[in-house]
Amino acid sequence: MTSLDLPQAVAGPVGSVDESIAWHFGDPHREQRLLAEGIGLVDISNRGVVTVAGPDRLTWLHTLTTQHLENLQPHESALVLILSPHGHVEHELHLVDDGETAWLIVEPGTADVLEKYLHSMQFMLRVTISNVSSQFAVVWEPISAIDPSNPTWLVPEPFASRGFSGREVILHRADLAVRLTDATARSGSWALEALRVAASMPRLGFETDHKTLPHEVGWIGSAVHLQKGCYRGQETVARVQNLGKPPRRLVLLHLDGSAEIIPGHCARVFAGEKEVGWVGTGARHYELGPIATAIVKRNVPVDAVLVIRTDEGDVSAAQESTLPI
Repeated sequence: MTSLDLPQAVAGPVGSVDESIAWHFGDPHREQRLLAEGIGLVDISNRGVVTVAGPDRLTWLHTLTTQHLENLQPHESALVLILSPHGHVEHELHLVDDGETAWLIVEPGTADVLEKYLHSMQFMLRVTISNVSSQFAVVWEPISAIDPSNPTWLVPEPFASRGFSGREVILHRADLAVRLTDATARSGSWALEALRVAASMPRLGFETDHKTLPHEVGWIGSAVHLQKGCYRGQETVARVQNLGKPPRRLVLLHLDGSAEIIPGHCARVFAGEKEVGWVGTGARHYELGPIATAIVKRNVPVDAVLVIRTDEGDVSAAQESTLPI
């Protein structure tokens, strides 16, 4: 059973990575309000789950990733990135360690690629890597506390304090049906994504492309520890941090609601006649109205009115930036 088997469930848009989970249950704005009030549950069982067990798991993952993991305590969680040699983001990991196993929650369709990469870096270390996506499912709940019975990843700062406070809980797939039916309320991915967009929290494959640098989307501090040892891509991170600024930045766009258009992923963004970026995720927020994340060139003035061009027409937008200019 998944959320699509529940009454009034509407599937996600065809072709989207979230089409296999409930998009909404008939009232997305109400579903958002419930999550904002700390009520309910969202089925995100399309996410992948990879485990790393063994005594060397944390020191090994520490050397491979952007996060400081050597001293991670049981049941602590972290937002973690794996970068390319040139410092571009390749994987976003929501990691929690239970004292014996590190659990990695990843975007739909990326678990196999991650597992293959981790195996290629295993060498002689005492670690066991497994893609357990077929056995375990993930749900999102608007609760900032660890589930005592299941591995739990907590949304880190600064995103939690921007209205996206919550947790991702890993369950046996056999237990998913009970969790869904016993929930006090259920919300779809539409509601969850709207809150995420309002918090300007990036998501791999939505606010990132093949050349995304962590600085561009607000992952410094939350996902990149600047005081740790060497890892792949660290030279680029250090160079951007110490010597310059990244070429792009993530902004929150407040869209002109009169057009009633929610732009799709990669819709082109213009300042005047010049193309300056692209849309990450569009959403309709229960309080803010139509909004979207966008990746724009850093030299675009923050007070510039932008225009998003879509097949349905143009939409004007004002910017709000949570990143250093």
